[in-house]
Amino acid sequence: MKNSTPSFYNLAWRWHFYAGLFVIPFMIMLSLTGIIYLFKPQLDQLMYADLLQVEASGQQLTADEMLGRVQAVYPQGSIGKYLPPVDANSSAQFVVKVGERTRNVFVDPYGGAILGTQDAHDNLQALARAVHADLLIGTPGDRLIELAAGWGVVLVVSGLYLWWPRGRGVGAGVLWPRLSARGRLFWRDLHAVTGFWGALLLLFMLLTGMTWTGFWGKQFAGAWNHFPAAMWDQVPTSDRQAGELNLSHKQTVPWALENTPLPESDPHAAHNGGAAPASTANPTVGLQQVVDIASERGVHPGYSISFPSTPTGVYTISVFADDPRNDATLHVDQYSAAVLADVRWADYGLAARAVESGVMLHQGKLYGLPHQLFILFVCLMILLSSVSGLIMWWKRRPSGSLGVPPLRHDLPRWKVGVAIMIGLGVLFPLVGASLLMIWALDYLLLSRLAARRLA
Repeated sequence: MKNSTPSFYNLAWRWHFYAGLFVIPFMIMLSLTGIIYLFKPQLDQLMYADLLQVEASGQQLTADEMLGRVQAVYPQGSIGKYLPPVDANSSAQFVVKVGERTRNVFVDPYGGAILGTQDAHDNLQALARAVHADLLIGTPGDRLIELAAGWGVVLVVSGLYLWWPRGRGVGAGVLWPRLSARGRLFWRDLHAVTGFWGALLLLFMLLTGMTWTGFWGKQFAGAWNHFPAAMWDQVPTSDRQAGELNLSHKQTVPWALENTPLPESDPHAAHNGGAAPASTANPTVGLQQVVDIASERGVHPGYSISFPSTPTGVYTISVFADDPRNDATLHVDQYSAAVLADVRWADYGLAARAVESGVMLHQGKLYGLPHQLFILFVCLMILLSSVSGLIMWWKRRPSGSLGVPPLRHDLPRWKVGVAIMIGLGVLFPLVGASLLMIWALDYLLLSRLAARRLA
């Protein structure tokens, strides 16, 4: 019994090392890209003021008139989305695909002048969000980030076990760093103390971020986020989901709606019972009609309107609001202007409300600048803990070696520790699969090779 604690300490240290080796580069990347996206409102106004701001002067043009101006400039372009002005001094925006490139086109709503364009993918905010979401490589990147987040939980749990004082006084080196220390001891204190105070915050950031991942997040949504089936009983639904409107660089519909079906428009209503075009949308409902529907139904400013892309597609009015209580997602028939679905905060279940609120807390959007500054502080703590961990490892590793903590083969079975690791593996399947792979590689190969070298 006497040796069980130090023995398990040795094993926990080894797992903490492996987790850190994999997770720290991701934590640094996620913190830096998160900081950029955190201050998107301020950075956008600083960098793109000439595109975003206009001088109010008389009556605004209708959405259809502005659409016509954009179509005249981009006759071969495919317009996918419209973002109305959020206030009297803001421009309107259209998202236009021309060939393989997608551009954000900004329009003066008073005179109709094209203020300028922006590459929808190749701009600071879009790049930061896309790297943060999937490393710019799509599904493989999403899975890697999800895996890193899951291992981040392992890192926090094992780190708290290593931090536990075990008979030492709770003070210098435990709750605050010994600033007079030098060398590895200073970096150890900085790493341990920052990690302790930031542990719960990091767990919150990891878990709220994972709800948006493509594997774990989708399974979580399928298990916990449900709307009454009757909401879709009275309208025809397609085999497409609303989440298809979301891209790694741009969020359109809220998380709560990602797994819901997109309704279908009735093309025969516009073709006197004849066949509709086979592949392209030809709506009879004007864009201004859709804007009027949003106004009549009290949709919060900041919404976007996604255009139908097929004969059975719908207009989707959606606002992913800073305050999730203002979320709204409406699907409108492109031929009859019938509102096929109108989903608001009141329709969200407990899981959807918790996740949407958690994500807005994660992104620093709920409480203005003080909230942004607090999340900045969290990101800086994560960066400090990550960098200090790297420096500490670099200082302690033997020259020419990775410096993996040695594994004793007489380790006792520590039931609580084993149960925690199994639980994490079950809760996060990608982590569980990687745990088995790393354990097999570590126990069956690496540790035995090390033992042979010592023999």
